[in-house]
Amino acid sequence: MYQILLVEDDKRIREVISDYFANQSELQIELQMVDNGAAAMDLLYENTYDLVLLDVMLPGISGFDICREIRRDDDVPIIFLTARGREEDILYGYDLGCDDYIVKPFSLATLQAKVKALLNRAKGTVLCEELTVGNISLNPRKMEVKVGTQIIELASKQYLILKLLMENKGVVVSRDTLIVRIWGYDYDGEERILDNHIKKLRQALGEEGKCVKTVIRKGYKIVD
Repeated sequence: MYQILLVEDDKRIREVISDYFANQSELQIELQMVDNGAAAMDLLYENTYDLVLLDVMLPGISGFDICREIRRDDDVPIIFLTARGREEDILYGYDLGCDDYIVKPFSLATLQAKVKALLNRAKGTVLCEELTVGNISLNPRKMEVKVGTQIIELASKQYLILKLLMENKGVVVSRDTLIVRIWGYDYDGEERILDNHIKKLRQALGEEGKCVKTVIRKGYKIVD
């Protein structure tokens, strides 16, 4: 049975989605629903879900803020369901780490297909507990980083930077994406803080620090 959290303040939409999934017995979904961001955060702290369906415009805490908090330490699939269909909103949603972005009004059949695809993908990767680049290994379940057989102690921000880079191995991750994903959209501090954390990350990794590459005027990437 898949556990899905639906965060949606429109009662009619909650009921329609709930009724639709209740009639899709082959998916074996148990749907839990809340209508505001604070209640969603409480449930996310207390429970483990296989997928989160998330509205953006919610009372209190926005869906974007919830997504940012989830992505600090959880890779659960997230689908935004929202009326905010501007390109900048969609791109921002993906920058925060959502897996899909569906603009209202939407087809329930399309929603079902996307949910099924993400659940199948997550099920297919559940056994992949480690990310590896060169001699660096990162276990997301244990939140543990090793170089060879030696466990490396990292500050939380450095761990999150390394995890994001390793998840995108060989691909340049922009400075803006790193700052948004690690510090949040509303961060207005010194941009050099990212460079300082990268420097400390490289130092902590020792010889393997050379795997973290600077791409001038673009961002960073990690390679073997």
